[in-house]
Amino acid sequence: MTIAVIDYGMGNLHSVAKALEHVTHENVMITRDPRSIRGASRLVLPGQGAIRDCMGELQRTELEGLVKSLLSEQAKPLLGICVGQQMLFERSEENGGVECLGFLPGRVRHFGKHLTAADGERLKVPHMGWNQVAQHHDHPLWHGIDDGARFYFVHSYFVEAAEDADIFGTTDYAGAQAHVVTGRGTVFAVQFHPEKSAKDGLQLLENFVTWTP
Repeated sequence: MTIAVIDYGMGNLHSVAKALEHVTHENVMITRDPRSIRGASRLVLPGQGAIRDCMGELQRTELEGLVKSLLSEQAKPLLGICVGQQMLFERSEENGGVECLGFLPGRVRHFGKHLTAADGERLKVPHMGWNQVAQHHDHPLWHGIDDGARFYFVHSYFVEAAEDADIFGTTDYAGAQAHVVTGRGTVFAVQFHPEKSAKDGLQLLENFVTWTP
């Protein structure tokens, strides 16, 4: 088995690869070669920074069409991480509005400005640090992870999925219920960084490399 971390120039490629190597003896490679990506048994779509740049680099490296094709084929497991989750949806509000991959119905929204919690505490954007994730639907990738487990986030924009069936985990922040874990079929995607989320993050990655949709 080979796990391909798709290298289109954005994301914590080496951190993700090292975390995967920690939980499996299978071959983990960072690649932008279409043949290697298509030939891999599992795929990871990372992402970090502005979504305009991520989509732009995916197009510049001529990988957008391949990723769309792999998503539609549903032939192998794919894990989206951070902006790699956001890109799976139809459109993001970031950078004045950016069209995304359109695999899942829904949009990506900004948390807003001048935010306060219910107790009056001033909230910061980006949402940065550890937060609880409520498991919305059961999924094999939740195996061994408690409902309400904490994961590490860094983001100013959040997914608002259009269909409840596509939502597997939520986080409350700034009065918004962010759909931070989403998926469909062979695709599972998270807004948080599993590679930075200690034992629960590693458990999720281990579940991914053993998942048989």
